[in-house]
Amino acid sequence: MIILGIESSCDETAAALVTGDRQVLAHRLLGQEAAHAPFGGVVPEIAARAHVEALEPLIVAALADAKLTLADVDAVAATAGPGLIGGVMVGLVTGKALAHAAGKPLIAVNHLEGHALSPRLSDPDLEFPYLLLLVSGGHCQLLLVEGVGAYRRLATTIDDAAGEAFDKTAKLLGLGFPGGPAVERAAALGDAKAVPLPRPLKGSAEPHFSFAGLKSAVARVVGQYPPEDIAASFQAAVVDCLIDRTTRALRTSYGATALVVAGGVAANTAVRGALQRLATDNGLRFVAPPLWLCTDNAAMIGWAGAERFAAGLTDPLDVAARPRWPLDPTAEAVRGAGVKA
Repeated sequence: MIILGIESSCDETAAALVTGDRQVLAHRLLGQEAAHAPFGGVVPEIAARAHVEALEPLIVAALADAKLTLADVDAVAATAGPGLIGGVMVGLVTGKALAHAAGKPLIAVNHLEGHALSPRLSDPDLEFPYLLLLVSGGHCQLLLVEGVGAYRRLATTIDDAAGEAFDKTAKLLGLGFPGGPAVERAAALGDAKAVPLPRPLKGSAEPHFSFAGLKSAVARVVGQYPPEDIAASFQAAVVDCLIDRTTRALRTSYGATALVVAGGVAANTAVRGALQRLATDNGLRFVAPPLWLCTDNAAMIGWAGAERFAAGLTDPLDVAARPRWPLDPTAEAVRGAGVKA
């Protein structure tokens, strides 16, 4: 089985060829950091136009790298949401066109499912069910991953995601874009105990996350402490919140085979280290994808497509792009989260 994966949900344009036995035959990715850096964040219109220009050459290059043609592909998997709707539409329409022209099945992949299943691409021993901390720029959730297409949400953010807080902190401190790696680099030079910052919802009976108050607290101390100390203290506060909430979720995740982390913030060394210790303390395996597979990429979309294709799940060519698409549509709405949940 060979799946062509396409990803364009935010500011990374990517194409990959992935097999059902976990081989990444080719992966091409083009970032847009230079285009968005002057604005300190992703500008949706700029991102969508960049996807239009970059996607076709990337697909052609990926097929050439794998020494394949479109006729050799078994299915086309494209991100259909959630994400910036302009970018999502570029990738999904491209996937539809290729699937139709080649007579191949289309698989509309939930971007979050791509992250959720990505650890199974890098770790063939990871079995369902597992407790997943999905932590990225737009989402912060704890999910019990019970199988392909079967996700039970245990917690979500009631306001900002952790990755969003990293980006806003970087902007406040003038550290550059993208914010997550910039904050981590600055934090390595600072004192994590120097700045008193809150840990929203830590110890709360409510299972969810909150990072808006932490972000606001950072804004109030800018200029009072060295940027490196603020970055280190902020990162420590995020880690404390993630560990506290994940610890709570572990108490109800009966039968979980592993503690798993995925998403862009999973590339943060402090986050990974703290979760590794938590898993060890609870007698669980800890699984995290390699760093390149944590951030947005097409290999995870191709792999999610492979998992869905193997389960007999394909989609019609009129499937719609979706700016919001919860992995667990039955989950109860929480205060503040609205459609982001």
